[in-house]
Amino acid sequence: MGHSNKSVSALRQRMIEDMTLRKLGQSTQTGYIRAAVKLTRYLGRSPDTATAEDLRLFQLHRVQQGDSSITINATLTGLKFFSENTLDRPELLKKVQRVYEPRKIPESMSVEEVTRVLKAAGSLKYKAALSVAYGAGLRASEIVHLKISDIDGERQIIRVDNGKGQRDRNAMLSPGLRKILQSWYREGITRRTLLAGGWLFPGQNPVDPMSTRQLSRGFCLARDDTPGSTRRSRCIL
Repeated sequence: MGHSNKSVSALRQRMIEDMTLRKLGQSTQTGYIRAAVKLTRYLGRSPDTATAEDLRLFQLHRVQQGDSSITINATLTGLKFFSENTLDRPELLKKVQRVYEPRKIPESMSVEEVTRVLKAAGSLKYKAALSVAYGAGLRASEIVHLKISDIDGERQIIRVDNGKGQRDRNAMLSPGLRKILQSWYREGITRRTLLAGGWLFPGQNPVDPMSTRQLSRGFCLARDDTPGSTRRSRCIL
């Protein structure tokens, strides 16, 4: 058993190195490692001993356990990287199949709904963060990693580092959004929750950024507090 554990640890380290070489994002690396761990637990032995039939049975097991199509496909994507890059055994995937997932039209909000949500935001910080989401089209992960220096009022842009696809880009900073961010900046500096050169939307400890979970929770609370709101379950930015 000790030898098996050493083998698994060595494979894990090799996989981390392979992902680092390709500059995969941290969330992607975490998901890929999770997929390899699931396979290891299913096999009860080191995953480098797996066969194509083992992977087929593993996928069948995940389906029988009730995993969603999205979860299964994400797991297979991680195992594809593991098999092709870390093990150099792409043939392991010949008996598995990605699950078809119908594309759904994203739930959208009207201008009136967005306005009501922003008014119901619990604090100026959350109002400013949600305004960036709807006013500049940034994703939750991009919003929470904004720094004060990323707001360029003169050029009327918001710099987004390592956005979707690990690419840098600029988003438009409208006069209205700039005004909201200026109000939040003044309040944050006055209350000493903003640090010079630090995060634009810090967490409870100003040294750390707000988490995407905190931002999502803030959105849910604001949305559910709007008069006449019937939306409850979906809390995704």
